[in-house]
Amino acid sequence: MSKTLADATRATLETTVVNLMTQVDQLLAQGQSEQAQQCFNEAQRLLPNHPLVLHESARRMLSAGDAESALALFQAAAESAPNYVQFWLSVAAAERALGRRDAELVTLERALALDPAHLVVLLQKGAVLDLMGRSRAAAQVYKNALDTLSPELRLPPALEAHVKHARSRVAEAASSLASSIEARVGPIRRSDPRDGRQRFERSIAQILGRTKIYAPQPTFMHFPFLTNHEYYPRRDFPWMEELEYATGAIREELTQLLREDVGGMQPYIAYPDGVPLNQWRELNHSRRWGAYFLSNEGARQEERIVRCPQTMVALSKTPQVDIPGRGPTAFFSILDAKTHIPAHTGVTNTRLTVHLPLIVPPGCGFRVGGETREWQVGRAWAFDDTIEHEAWNDSDIPRAILIFDIWHPALTLMERDLVREAMIAIADFYEGEGLPPMGL
Repeated sequence: MSKTLADATRATLETTVVNLMTQVDQLLAQGQSEQAQQCFNEAQRLLPNHPLVLHESARRMLSAGDAESALALFQAAAESAPNYVQFWLSVAAAERALGRRDAELVTLERALALDPAHLVVLLQKGAVLDLMGRSRAAAQVYKNALDTLSPELRLPPALEAHVKHARSRVAEAASSLASSIEARVGPIRRSDPRDGRQRFERSIAQILGRTKIYAPQPTFMHFPFLTNHEYYPRRDFPWMEELEYATGAIREELTQLLREDVGGMQPYIAYPDGVPLNQWRELNHSRRWGAYFLSNEGARQEERIVRCPQTMVALSKTPQVDIPGRGPTAFFSILDAKTHIPAHTGVTNTRLTVHLPLIVPPGCGFRVGGETREWQVGRAWAFDDTIEHEAWNDSDIPRAILIFDIWHPALTLMERDLVREAMIAIADFYEGEGLPPMGL
């Protein structure tokens, strides 16, 4: 027989055996063991040393309790097809049954060399490290396994049980590490009770896996080298106390506005057709998150301004963004009952956003990055809206706050001028062809 013909015959047999072994797996999953045995017998007759045939033979030996013989066949299959992760997993399983921890660890490392993010291999490596008494190393591997999971992934119950165990072991290791850190830094903490350790505490929380450190992610202009607090220190805003003092008057003006101009509230999210909505699909063109604008991207809403003189006086004493066609923006934000504003980021970190809470029922909350707060009527804060943030109202009545934008306090007057003129130039560039405005 010529070499060409022999190769063709071999290829045909290979295909036949692969199909037969696929049927074996399917039939066994369906509980049809007799039909599966028939397919396996045929595959074994055609190519007894095919790696899939060897693997199935070894699997049956392992199930029957003959781990030593199973290991030899698993190794033969893996050496025949060295790039197939499942074969190395089977070798490791036989080594586990034989109590050969060091060998199992070496085998799992070989599998991870092929696929470093393989969930099952990582979970099995974590388990063998646990069995070897290396709990801290096991926790690191378990964390790597958990990092491969996506929120939408649905796992089989058996695998989900292993993932649950991994989470438990990671949490235990984090708790133990936290105690070790506390033993070292506790005396320093106790020596200075002032609340000046937020940056350090967040860094440790990230190491312990309790939260992550969020960075600005502007959708448009990212101004580098600015401080990027989630919530900014009140000391940066000497005018904030006077703003808070006006809360009662501002709330009265909002209440009157709600009585006299119900139709004036517009959806805060109002994207045109053809724009990818992503997280805004549910709130687009919905008054569940409504806005009474006093100024909208620099456009004064005179019919509302005249009804809110005390609010306008209070705003005039703040460093609002002043860019023609882009700022200031100031509005009453009305979040309806049982409504959630999904996590999102703003357009530029050259500005900060200020909240002055006016009507806050129980069950409302606000998260910026890794810190969640509850609004308190009359207690303002400023935050960087280019850091991921979200809000919710779980109560049965609406929540209302005054929102406006201010310049980032670290920008110099020259930098404000530069940003202002650049924004105007960018807007003119795009709007010359009727494109939507960009930037602030």
